[in-house]
Amino acid sequence: MKNFALIGAAGYIAPRHMKAIKDTENQLLAAYDKFDSVGIIDRHFPQADFFVEFERFDRHVDKLKRKGSALDYVSICSPNYLHDSHIRFGLRVGADVICEKPLVLNPWNIDALEEVERESGKRIFNILQLRLHPSIIALKKRVEEGPKDKVYDIDLAYITSRGHWYYTSWKGDVSKSGGIATNIGVHFYDMLTWVFGAVQSNQVHIHTHDRAAGFLGLKRANVRWFLSINADTLPTHIKERGGTTYRSLTMESEEIEFSDGFTELHTESYKDILSGKGFGLQAAKSSIELVHAIRHKKPIGLQGDYHPLAKGKLVPHPFDKQ
Repeated sequence: MKNFALIGAAGYIAPRHMKAIKDTENQLLAAYDKFDSVGIIDRHFPQADFFVEFERFDRHVDKLKRKGSALDYVSICSPNYLHDSHIRFGLRVGADVICEKPLVLNPWNIDALEEVERESGKRIFNILQLRLHPSIIALKKRVEEGPKDKVYDIDLAYITSRGHWYYTSWKGDVSKSGGIATNIGVHFYDMLTWVFGAVQSNQVHIHTHDRAAGFLGLKRANVRWFLSINADTLPTHIKERGGTTYRSLTMESEEIEFSDGFTELHTESYKDILSGKGFGLQAAKSSIELVHAIRHKKPIGLQGDYHPLAKGKLVPHPFDKQ
């Protein structure tokens, strides 16, 4: 049984990490978040100690170590811009680290963490759960076994509706979240480059507060992509049935179904890491380089080969009228 601590216990994704720790028959000793809406802990680890001040959490972790209950892993679900600092904390207390995506916001952060990782003798793992999805594994195998010179036509769309709260939170601050493409798209970019190879070209058509769209030329695919948090961008058939989320991946106009099984993939990720596998710094690097490039590219507008959903009417930031 391994000892875990969790940073970011009040976050959206934290319950999946708690469940993964429980499902793999390990124990959560301590958790931290500046917000105290963490009743979800009762479902999994009611005896875990919880802190709202990082200094007291840090002190407690040190006391655990001195009492013979040192941490084996620190799991990180904190806001994106804090990942780098919290990863360093985990290594500093002598634990391996499991961090949500995006691992960091900038490629050079990974280079620096490699040095800290070597010095500590511990490992940093990133949750890249789509690499463990059966449909994506099958897709990768299909591409690898197909014609070696084939370049596939891919359309990717992901719309996950968010309200005005999003813009008040850290997620609406590009300096903290990395923006739309980074915050909700990084795992898709990781999946695409894992399946279809390295980036050859990168165009951004639209990049606003609520949506982003572009074109990626990969080694084995031409990808039109669209991401949005605005419910108005949902396809009509999704709106008509009251849906709030739309996820679509097509290859040569054939739908690749990968919507099911998402919630269990964190447990599979933990099993992978605990068995001595897992995805480290280098595995995360290509997607971090890509989202950083997208974030800093000047959008060219609707020209060239763009995703059909990108034609939707742009809207002002909801706070512009206040």
